[in-house]
Order: sequence, then structure tokens, then C-alpha cells
Amino acid sequence: MVAAVPATPRRFSVLGVMASATTYAEVTELVINAARTRCSLVLAATSVHGVTVAARDPSFLEILNSLDVITPDGQPVRWALNVLHGARLSERVYGPTLMGYVCAAAETAGLSVYFYGSTPDVLDCLSVRLGEQFPGLRIAGSHSPPFRELTDEEQTADAEQIVQSGADIVFVGLGCPRQERWAARQRLLVHAPILCVGAAFDFHAGTLRQAPPWMQQRGLEWLFRLGMEPRRLWRRYAQAIPLFVMLLSRQYLEQRIRTRMAQ
Repeated sequence: MVAAVPATPRRFSVLGVMASATTYAEVTELVINAARTRCSLVLAATSVHGVTVAARDPSFLEILNSLDVITPDGQPVRWALNVLHGARLSERVYGPTLMGYVCAAAETAGLSVYFYGSTPDVLDCLSVRLGEQFPGLRIAGSHSPPFRELTDEEQTADAEQIVQSGADIVFVGLGCPRQERWAARQRLLVHAPILCVGAAFDFHAGTLRQAPPWMQQRGLEWLFRLGMEPRRLWRRYAQAIPLFVMLLSRQYLEQRIRTRMAQ
């Protein structure tokens, strides 16, 4: 029997996405406890891109909000939680950094991990580099699925492969919204924590550079990544950033009006 989902962090609406007001320490402990009890916990590190995709797509919003934890992966999402809901978060919970914390904790706890997504070359580099960083970390396996919609049979086969590997924690790096859709479906078959961490595989594998800390702290990571991958990312940011600012401003004003009317 699969254990019940443990108590999860408080959640608040950011453009309709029920984001979790949480910290690295809280989430890492939650994931490790879920892994020990074979609990089917699903977490998504969600940035401005993910929030705006959900704002435009009701079906994806429903899927995203069905997950157990939605961490503020981007600084603007953290700022929104603080401004709109007084969350008082001092730092975001960024997918790549969270992956590092969880791998370190898994190494200490003797838990194994599985990597699903990206390309075979990236997965090879990822396993090597994480093995160097965490020598005691047990890597149960990895798989690079085809970059297309998977059939029901392929989905089931992938889940069976993960289960047979004995993995205690599953990291998914398919990109948003594909990874969240995959995780929401596979949670019924994979009785282990599933963490959707976006580009974390590339960063930890060393195949993609991260923005300098000062840019990350100021919410300018998008600018750095745009410079690295302009052809792939320019349209995403041209759509997501203005939409996020507009919708967030509307939500802020609506909340202020409701508060004043209630006084």
C-alpha cells in the first residue's frame, strides 16, 4: 500500500497557480521522508514561464495545481508570494539548487535516484559529475525519452522501468509543461517522489552555464539565458514576462480593492 502524502507547505495563489511558500530545507526533508515511506509525492519547481503557461491554459493549470508542491523556482514568483500573501520568503526554491540539496540528503540517507529526460549525452555527463560531487550517491538508472508525445504503452513501459530500477527518488528534466504533465500521470504508477526540475540536468551536467549569482538574486536569470539561447528562448520571454507583470498587477490591485472594501 502506498503511504499517504505527508503534510505539505502552505500554498497561495499567484495568477491562479497555488504556489508553495517553502524553503530548501523544508522541501528536502519532505522529499526524503516521502522516499523513505514510498510516498507518491510530486513536486514542480515553477518559474514565471510555468505560471504564465498555466494562466493561458486551464487544462495545464488544473494539472499543475493537482501536484503536491509547487516551489517558487523564479525570483519573481517568490516576490509575488511575499507581496501578495506576506510569505516572507528570503530565498526562492530553485530547481537546480534543490536537486543538489536532495542528492546530498539522499547520499546521506542511502537512497537512490533516477534521472528521466534530456539527451543520452547529458545524462551520461550528469551521472559522472554527480558521482564526483556525491561519491556515495546511488544512481538507480536514467532514461532519455523521445522528444515527442509518448504513447500509452511507452508511458507504461517507462514507469515499469523506473519501478524495476528500485529508485527512491525520480528527477524529471523534460521542460515545462511537458514534465508536469508526465509526472501527474506517472504518480499513479511510480510510488516515489517525483521532482520536476527543468534545466537542472544541463546545469549539473555542465552542458549549460548558469547565470552569475548576482543576476539570479536580482531576477535577471532570464536575461542571461536569453543571451545563451536567443533563438530558443526569445519568444518565450517576450510572451511570459509582460503577461506575468500585467496579470500580477491586476491581482495585486484586485486584492487591495477587496481589502479596502472589507474595512
